[in-house]
Amino acid sequence: MSALTLKNLDVFYGRTQITHGVNLDILEGESFALVGESGSGKSTVLKAIAGLAPEWQGSISAYGQQRSHGIDRAFSRTCQMVFQDPYGSLHPRKTVDAILSEPLSIHGIGNQDTKVEEVLTSVGLDRRFRFRFPHQLSGGQRQRVAIARALILEPKLMLLDEPTSALDVSVQAEILNLLKRLRRERNLTYLMVTHNLPVVSFLCDRLAVMRHGRIVEVADVAQLKRGELIDPYSRELIDIAVTH
Repeated sequence: MSALTLKNLDVFYGRTQITHGVNLDILEGESFALVGESGSGKSTVLKAIAGLAPEWQGSISAYGQQRSHGIDRAFSRTCQMVFQDPYGSLHPRKTVDAILSEPLSIHGIGNQDTKVEEVLTSVGLDRRFRFRFPHQLSGGQRQRVAIARALILEPKLMLLDEPTSALDVSVQAEILNLLKRLRRERNLTYLMVTHNLPVVSFLCDRLAVMRHGRIVEVADVAQLKRGELIDPYSRELIDIAVTH
């Protein structure tokens, strides 16, 4: 079954067209990466799916459910997003408890105390963190809270926008291992944006390479590991990763 399908997705910022005819079909339970250099349109695709880039044409559907433009409450129960900067994405004046309880209140979901503690445990944070503020947490702890916030509505699909790039190298591995475990335990589907090919090799099954708002190649991660991507730009990305 398809978890996420994009058909001829064109996204605009005002009069500027950012993506051109993006087509993707991501299977349920799959971890899929969008890779490419900065400005290639990767994050714009995620924002359109999440409702943060409302000017688009084409079709977006998750588990057969068509997405409307703008904020779509029903869609948000199915699909949630984790942002690149865990400090910028968490309200600085709200406690972890308030941050995690807010989505439950918006959607009229009860038993909030239990759900907050359960989701904190699932991301490796104990109840001591529940009434702390974001500035009292490390970068890795903040990103765990951001992941918990995305998980608390029990979505099937997670959008991950460079989820480890703002973290120290030692913490990156912890968060990647957490994401891998959560995917396995909850049968989650991931669409991740990254420029880090080793991260793709570790966490993903397939990838699409984007350049200038267009997908130039879709490949299995096994092909990436063997260095067998076909498009010249894809091969250029591999060469850059190897030299760094």
